[in-house]
Amino acid sequence: MEKIDLLVWDDEAVAAAPAVAVQGMRSLRVLAAADLPGAPLLMGRGAELRAMVELWVDSVDVWPELVEQVPGDAYLVTESVPQPLAPGDWLTHFTWFPKPERLSEEEFFHGWHVVHTPSSAQLHPLRQGYIRDAVARTLTPGSPPVRAIVCESFDEEVYLDPSRLFGSAEALERTMAELPLYADQEDISSCPLRPLTS
Repeated sequence: MEKIDLLVWDDEAVAAAPAVAVQGMRSLRVLAAADLPGAPLLMGRGAELRAMVELWVDSVDVWPELVEQVPGDAYLVTESVPQPLAPGDWLTHFTWFPKPERLSEEEFFHGWHVVHTPSSAQLHPLRQGYIRDAVARTLTPGSPPVRAIVCESFDEEVYLDPSRLFGSAEALERTMAELPLYADQEDISSCPLRPLTS
């Protein structure tokens, strides 16, 4: 079984996403743009993204049919769940970014997984779940290079309150200092999303 993440940029495509039907589909989740006024951490192309479609399928070979039904940028990913999602109706803070060319594969994954993942739990102590997808292959020709796709789940009131969204000042300083170990800040995109399907 394989997982495809699809970044969707068009509202018409978002409307079509819940009705996706491809051979061997095991599960479908659609997270649509929350468009929250004053949303924190809106970065890069975050304001442009209209949805993320997460699809588990028997074979990645169905991706052209998926993109025909819902146009977007499709990526084959491997999923890790460092923090299992707690039961509830959560807002998702969605982030994606490329691997900096200056980093080797080993350096990138060490910085992202070994260094940043534990720090992120201290940065966001009220987070309710953390799904970490590493891009194995870009499926759609011409799509931007992406290596990391992350879904972090929060209560909406927590997400909109920086004093609750973030932990200590020391935790924030530490994670900012660690950032060059896995990403360049100008290449990070992020935005809040809400579930359409789960």
